[in-house]
Amino acid sequence: MQTMKLKAHPEVYNEMEYYRSWYESKAKNLGIDFLREVDHAIERISESPETWPWYDKQIGVRKFLVHRFPFGVIYKLKENVIQIVAVADLRRKPGYWQDRLAFLPE
Repeated sequence: MQTMKLKAHPEVYNEMEYYRSWYESKAKNLGIDFLREVDHAIERISESPETWPWYDKQIGVRKFLVHRFPFGVIYKLKENVIQIVAVADLRRKPGYWQDRLAFLPE
């Protein structure tokens, strides 16, 4: 099996830091737990990117539900690249990240 590269939209890092900080303000080490769960989700995606369900098949976007937190890692496959579009709070503003699809890294 060919190794796939991971690339993330720049806003993904901002989202992760925002929510890490938010969770950390709620309970000590909860922000770190959040980052660990997101990292685990991305590892699982890397191992088997076509396994996870479609968020929207028409635009080719999949999601992986993050364990313990109401988040999804939203991603798209393009040739040998896994493009992480968002680490999205699934309770708020569904699809807010769709404008990022036009600006995914090549």
